[in-house]
Amino acid sequence: MSRPTAHAVHLVSRPVGAATAENFAFVEETVPALGAGEALVENLYQSVDPYMREEMDEGGWDLHAPLEGRTLGRVVESRADALPVGALVFHRQAWRTHSVVTAERAYLLPDFDGVPLSNHLSVLGGTGLSAWVGLTRIARLQAGETIFISAAAGGVGTAAGQLARLLGAGRIIGSTGSAAKAARLVDHLGFDAAFDYHHAPIADRLREAAPDGLHVYLDNVGGDHLEAAIDVLRDHGRIAWCGAVAQYDNLQNPPAAPRNLYDVVGKSLRLEGFLVREHLDARPELYDFLVPHLRSGAVVADETVVDGFGNVVEAFLGMLRGANTGKMIVRLGE
Repeated sequence: MSRPTAHAVHLVSRPVGAATAENFAFVEETVPALGAGEALVENLYQSVDPYMREEMDEGGWDLHAPLEGRTLGRVVESRADALPVGALVFHRQAWRTHSVVTAERAYLLPDFDGVPLSNHLSVLGGTGLSAWVGLTRIARLQAGETIFISAAAGGVGTAAGQLARLLGAGRIIGSTGSAAKAARLVDHLGFDAAFDYHHAPIADRLREAAPDGLHVYLDNVGGDHLEAAIDVLRDHGRIAWCGAVAQYDNLQNPPAAPRNLYDVVGKSLRLEGFLVREHLDARPELYDFLVPHLRSGAVVADETVVDGFGNVVEAFLGMLRGANTGKMIVRLGE
């Protein structure tokens, strides 16, 4: 019996400066026969994320080879007892229509009645988990505190703002790349204040929004955002550093380190970076806390969904340009 054909995207060149569509190529691959313990997954949803831009550079993804990323799919053929046909699974063999996985590299998705499948790539996925870990384990946000979230209209940012509200934050401030996105954060996602970082110095905007200073900063940007937050943080404030979108697509000319970095000492601040993959044990905590709020409508899974595998590269490049609100997801199938 002939094997099915899968479509995939390979990285064929490394970008100099901004990534372009020419760095990628669509290829066809014949799905190999399954070995013992393997399952074939038809992929349904794929995440595209800022960290992938770094993976395009030397030392990251291999050229002319399959790429990785967070993916949801349905098992359509199996020689693995733990991955039965019909099961919905999460795995990291993305940028392709079909993937061969093992039980060690995939896990069965919990069935949360009334919660859309795509949420497992947004508020219940890596972005939501990043926000949860940053707020609860790294920054240890306390009720009544003022928090600043950069890249607030992205996947992590929109999840973090809503989680911060549920955790009792006193004031939630966000930065984003347009006035329309800033308005959306305030009008629809529960932020108390938000601003377009292109207009006026960021520290000035933060002082306007938080005249008594910040207790916590969840950093998704680095660079000038981090410098401004250090300036406005109160003594003994905390910084949970999650990402650095200011440099992902400009690694040839990264932003200067904050000029006021020594104020971390002078103000007795705590700055801690983290990788969400080192906190996967927090996933059950997130599910227990968030699923009831998703069902009630108290939390909105803010997602930008692009249809079609043929649009996955453009969705990725659009995400780097800020074309999305919330989590950028590609729907590959039903």
